[in-house]
Amino acid sequence: MWPKVPQRMYLQDSFLSRFFRMGVQAPPRLLELASQSLLQDEALAIAALEELPVELFPPLFTAAFAGRHTHTVKVMVQAWPFACLPLGALMKDHQLHLETFQAALDGLDLLLAQEVRPRRWKLQVLDLRRNAHQDFWTLWSGTKASVCSLLEPEPAQPMQKMHRVEAQAGLKPARAPVEVLVDLCLKEDTLDETVSYLLKKTKQRRSLLNLRCQKLRIFTLPVQSIRRILKLMQLDSIQDLEEEHCVAQLTAQFLNLPHLQELYLDSISFLKGRLHRVLRCLKSPLETLWITNCQISESDLRYLSQCPSVGLLKHLCLSGLNLTNFSLEPLQVLIERTSATLQDLDLDECGIMDSQFSALLPSLSRCSQLTTFSFCGNHISMAVLESLLHHTVGLSKLSLVLYPAPLESYEDVRGTLHLGLLAQLHARLKRLLCASGRASTVWFKANPCPHCGDQIVYSTEPILCPCYMPT
Repeated sequence: MWPKVPQRMYLQDSFLSRFFRMGVQAPPRLLELASQSLLQDEALAIAALEELPVELFPPLFTAAFAGRHTHTVKVMVQAWPFACLPLGALMKDHQLHLETFQAALDGLDLLLAQEVRPRRWKLQVLDLRRNAHQDFWTLWSGTKASVCSLLEPEPAQPMQKMHRVEAQAGLKPARAPVEVLVDLCLKEDTLDETVSYLLKKTKQRRSLLNLRCQKLRIFTLPVQSIRRILKLMQLDSIQDLEEEHCVAQLTAQFLNLPHLQELYLDSISFLKGRLHRVLRCLKSPLETLWITNCQISESDLRYLSQCPSVGLLKHLCLSGLNLTNFSLEPLQVLIERTSATLQDLDLDECGIMDSQFSALLPSLSRCSQLTTFSFCGNHISMAVLESLLHHTVGLSKLSLVLYPAPLESYEDVRGTLHLGLLAQLHARLKRLLCASGRASTVWFKANPCPHCGDQIVYSTEPILCPCYMPT
């Protein structure tokens, strides 16, 4: 006989079952209720900050920021108990309210103005980047199991001990600067109020507020304005810089040069993805084009191969472009287009591999006017070098070729050169040249020495770096 189930338990189970089946939302969590309760009396919330448990700071700050409780936000920034305040991630999840953002900066400003910082103060970084520390607020809200250790309170003992010593000596505690991390996009017509306010605060507290911008984009700003803004930044923090006005200024000059024949672009930081904007402004065919030590994209290379102004090139230098992972079909097209006029071709230090270079050989064989060809600093085997000789044997004007030292002449992946092997391969290549009726000088250029960085050149005799010279 089954035991009798208590009626009260049955009714409770039945109620819970219906509760969840109907999709009723779970009641608010205790942290949420505590935050809402505190913010109903803003004065009470501010007064409670000194004794507020650390776990309540993130949910209370989130509620205050979302609810636009500007005074609470300002005071909470001054009492923030973590090394980092990832405000940018919070701004991403909640509609930005200018006065609330200004209140956060005002709180930081008041913190920096204090000779003696609050007892619980640990703030070292204000992070305004919207894609940084994505999980911090959800972690502290309890929706995830663990807490981001990067933002946990750091041990305060060393700081407190230092303060006690300074107090005994009658000294004021040192005020370390706070780092502000931000990604900026500066446009003259849309320099929004948040950026303007941030720059204003940075200028006011220049010695105590370090503005660090990892990604900086500048569009159509006057040079004077750019200089003023850059003076407020820690320039060593900029890793990704785009200056759209440079492209506009550069291309504007081409409109005044209808007979331009030589164009040299070296170490241009803003060229990637914009080469078409530079070249399409050319009004006449080029004879010389140098694009060296720049970053370009595959779309740039494709446009270059089709550009109307490069079909009659005599001198082409693409030295220092990283083409390792590119399809070189556009380069093959470009060489074929210029095969009737091209005299000098430089593909040094492009990181070209065997398979890529082999695809270029048929096009090279058609360059009837080619006199010099250099492709040092590429990863080419002896077999491909021999194939190059066979493809260029009919180029009667080709008198100077600078070859990379073949892969077989290196002892290890670090690039240690084996001089004996290099001499053997050099002699073999020279014999092949003589057999083909071309007795021109063979120049080998090795990769930089892994020890000193100098390069070894081999013609009739090796020109060695100090590491290979006898002691």
